[in-house]
Amino acid sequence: MDNLSSARLWLMRAAFVGLALVNAFFHLLPLETQPVGLFAPDLSPPLAAIDPAEARLRELLSHGSARMWVSPDLLICFAFAWSLRRPEYVPAILLAVVFLVSDLLLQRPPGLWALLALLACENLKTRGRTLRDSTFGAEWITVAVMLTGILLANRFVLSVLLIPPPQLGLSLFELGMTVLFYPAIVFVTRTLMGVRKSAPGDLDSMNQRG
Repeated sequence: MDNLSSARLWLMRAAFVGLALVNAFFHLLPLETQPVGLFAPDLSPPLAAIDPAEARLRELLSHGSARMWVSPDLLICFAFAWSLRRPEYVPAILLAVVFLVSDLLLQRPPGLWALLALLACENLKTRGRTLRDSTFGAEWITVAVMLTGILLANRFVLSVLLIPPPQLGLSLFELGMTVLFYPAIVFVTRTLMGVRKSAPGDLDSMNQRG
């Protein structure tokens, strides 16, 4: 039997919030800064004061060419892994708040990605018992399909709302990196954090058998 105490339950929920905060912290670090010429200052007037349109165009081109990579979405990896293994650790209200705050901090359209990620996690919770007895390969494929579905749905809704979606190349790169990092997140989840799939006959926080 694996009777979850109330203290353990809330401790793991707090741990998930902590993971989300650490993930947001690293995403917000100014890692894409450019060197400043301290000993060779540019004394010419800024281009924006001469031709604002040209300045904006150069800014967009420089951003598009400088950023050719994007980090994986580790938050959704942890959310998927925990939803499949211990759904009581990540209730829907907790996931909704964490994803929404992540949208606000990362300056995404608030609510859209959060809703899609929440729906995917809740769908995985319903598949937990089925995937519990299957191989990790089946779980990995399911997660990859879910992530792809979120990406396509997000871009479709943004296009319908006439909101420019992220660059397709960067989105696909992030998708690939997230899928590749998922096994590592599962390893950390199982080995270091002790979040494992419940065995048949275990009791969850609601004293229901798995």
